[in-house]
Amino acid sequence: MKKHAPADEMKKDLENLLSRINALEVSAPDDYQKSLTKVLRALTEGQIHSINEFEHLKKAIDLLTMQLFDTQNKINQKS
Repeated sequence: MKKHAPADEMKKDLENLLSRINALEVSAPDDYQKSLTKVLRALTEGQIHSINEFEHLKKAIDLLTMQLFDTQNKINQKS
């Protein structure tokens, strides 16, 4: 099973994709293709947002874990 790329690499790839989508919208000859590029842009921006939110969740879990260990150590020291 293949591991996924690090978050920074995924964001960089998605930002490159977003640049290509923007260029595609500029060169789109009709409204249909322009609408498709808007959908692609929304999906790509959503992916970038999801990666950012996941990073925030990981940090929050790390902080919570540290707090739990600190609390456990304080309880153990009192016993």
